[in-house]
Amino acid sequence: MHDTSRGQAPAPPSEQRGCLFALSQPPLMIFLAVIGGLLLLGAAHDLFLL
Repeated sequence: MHDTSRGQAPAPPSEQRGCLFALSQPPLMIFLAVIGGLLLLGAAHDLFLL
């Protein structure tokens, strides 16, 4: 935590974090990989088994 008791405002972050920062998070990538795998499995089932 920043100590702002001396009347100084905390410095703003030098860069804003955007979409690429969000995609670099492991839990999000695992979630997207699971969803993509399920979609791929469903598509392969529809194409080859039905």
